[in-house]
Amino acid sequence: MEAWRTTPRQLLKGVASLGLQPGHLCRMAPQLLPLLLLLLAGPPAARPAPPTCYSRMLTLSREITADFQSLQATEPAEPCVRYLPRLYLDIHNYCVLAKLRDFAGSPQCWRVAQVDALKDKVRKLYTIMNSFCRRDLVFLSDDCNALEYPIPVTTVLPGHQS
Repeated sequence: MEAWRTTPRQLLKGVASLGLQPGHLCRMAPQLLPLLLLLLAGPPAARPAPPTCYSRMLTLSREITADFQSLQATEPAEPCVRYLPRLYLDIHNYCVLAKLRDFAGSPQCWRVAQVDALKDKVRKLYTIMNSFCRRDLVFLSDDCNALEYPIPVTTVLPGHQS
């Protein structure tokens, strides 16, 4: 990869070794420019696969959780933010649908722009989960309390269990 990186001084030395003067290169520039651009662009990047329903739901739920935590950190002056329903999302928990519905329908903070944007994302996730990707969902639990007070995930090393 490093072999393709050259300095302007190295380029001028290479041009001189071919018997060309820098002035000749300027006259040839219009013809060389497209070729030079193709060489600098490199091979075309592979297109990433489109998101699946599951990956879209997972990404959006993580965005919403992060946005909610950011909102709580940046808007403490707004008293209404304290009264919003907690928004810890786990798309594998059946209760998440009710949590999303309750949050989107909560009347608090209807004047705060960040809350409106967050509620729009929540509605979008609810719609995706309830209609477009309904068959792709696999609920692993129905513990509604886990969405209120999430238990931190801990990893126990094998052989160290008590």
